[in-house]
Amino acid sequence: MPTRQLFPTHFYDASIDAADLLAELEESCRALAQDDMAGRRWSKEHGYRGYTSYASLDDLPLRDPAFGDLKRHLDRHVAAFARDAGMDLGGRRLKLDSLWVNVMKPGGTHSGHIHPHSVVSGTFYVAVPPGSGALKLEDPRLPMLMAAPPRADTFVYAEPQVGTIFLWESWLRHEVMPNAAKADRISISFNYRW
Repeated sequence: MPTRQLFPTHFYDASIDAADLLAELEESCRALAQDDMAGRRWSKEHGYRGYTSYASLDDLPLRDPAFGDLKRHLDRHVAAFARDAGMDLGGRRLKLDSLWVNVMKPGGTHSGHIHPHSVVSGTFYVAVPPGSGALKLEDPRLPMLMAAPPRADTFVYAEPQVGTIFLWESWLRHEVMPNAAKADRISISFNYRW
């Protein structure tokens, strides 16, 4: 075949099978959503429907052993993704730069964005009620397609399950579709740097 694909976009979709850890993380996330007044205030001021610790807490793996356990899982998955994506790290490992909790209420969404100053970004899903929304990923060539006809795969929708970990390179534009469930969706997002 004369046509070949160049410069693929890598997306990692795996699961962490640890029921006890998931239960601990859900309890911790709900407690933070209740107790973290700075995070609640930031969420309200920025129109985040629910709670996020994005701008309030930067030490969750040190603060709570459940997040420390999660970090150890994430480190292994991120190392595997970096290898699969062909990243030449010069013998070094990517390091966790930030990790935050998202408790998204019904109707909540997060518009399209990237994660500047990071190499790999991702989300781990703790509670995923039916209808709570997919992760929408955008073809990175979209701004350059100009007069090209539409393509069927301009957007890809990744449907998470409880325990799912999604990883992607931080430059990949993505958004969180509206939570149409009747309950909160709980996820933990993170960035790794070189």
